[in-house]
Amino acid sequence: MSTKAEAFEHWIRTAFVAINTELEDLYFAQADRARVEGTGEPLKRALRDEGEAFVLTLLAEGNTGEGFQSGFGVLGNVGMYLAALRRHELTNPAREERSPFPQASALALHVGASLGMAPRFATSHLATHNRARAGVRKSFTRLSDESLFIDENTRAILSLQLAADALTSIVHLGVSSPVADVMFAAARRSLEDVLCSNTRLMEQLDAQRFFYCVRPYYKPYRVGRQEYRGANAGDFSGINELDLLLGVCRANDPYYAQLLVDKMLFMLPADQARLRECMTYKSLLDELLELLPQHRQADWFQRNARAYLEVCDLFGRYAAEHHDGLVRRFIAEPAAALDARSLEGITASGPPLPVLLGALQVLRDMRLAADRRDITTRRDDLARLRDAVSG
Repeated sequence: MSTKAEAFEHWIRTAFVAINTELEDLYFAQADRARVEGTGEPLKRALRDEGEAFVLTLLAEGNTGEGFQSGFGVLGNVGMYLAALRRHELTNPAREERSPFPQASALALHVGASLGMAPRFATSHLATHNRARAGVRKSFTRLSDESLFIDENTRAILSLQLAADALTSIVHLGVSSPVADVMFAAARRSLEDVLCSNTRLMEQLDAQRFFYCVRPYYKPYRVGRQEYRGANAGDFSGINELDLLLGVCRANDPYYAQLLVDKMLFMLPADQARLRECMTYKSLLDELLELLPQHRQADWFQRNARAYLEVCDLFGRYAAEHHDGLVRRFIAEPAAALDARSLEGITASGPPLPVLLGALQVLRDMRLAADRRDITTRRDDLARLRDAVSG
């Protein structure tokens, strides 16, 4: 990392966090916690001007040739800076045709294009590649609820990726392998860990603090002329690898394929490569269904099919808990108290909240293989497999 990049990194970890925290405390103390304009204006100007000074030096420095990690760090830092400007209403895509911060946009576009990623901060910047220094990782604020959200979200992502790694191993072994039990067990343990992370969030995260002081940093914002959606907790390959490996979602399904295309540039290049490779595999469900007619009575089939169904059921439980618990409690219910003006631009992905919730419900039901005739699910195929192992 160059000296100028390191200076920006230090500011993001210190003064940037302090200013955001102070502003969040001011907003939260108001009767109308959604009101941002007219509050803490000197702090907002300090945030804007201090950050811009670092951006200008980095823009002048250009590509330092320091490698992926350095560039990735710069992309995350300029992205967090722009996200904070959006949160504090110093920019808003609804009222602009282009970003009012051309230097920051130029830096983000340059670095993003060189890395093969969207020119804004991504989930990985605050999760799997959020490097701790002396026990402290990056964040927007010092609020304990943000720390809890980042840490539990990261734990869940890591566990989902471990589950995907385990199922990928079974692809290479073959679902009939006598040693597949090792990897099915590993996948089960990892998914159980995800459910534990969800439970901790449900029990410990303050819904008001999250909704008003954490979630707003994930809103869409413009980089140059283009509006980019906010970082999403699903912007990593593991969750989609599980969809495809289990077979509950298919890459040739038009709805799901569009989802994959939309998220690709928000993932690390290594994750993009993993997902593309995973799309070439036959799912474990399809492999089991092919074996079913001839081998349903075999011990190995009964054993491995049951293990598969246990993992599939845990994954469906995770999907249901995420939507019916976390999304409902921490986004949908607090949003119900807002007026129409405050609801504008509330979601990280951009569309109105009812549209977003509907899209998330579709994804939940695909992962649950729910009984819906308006979308394609694997309910009937899973029923065939369950019948084969229950008789």
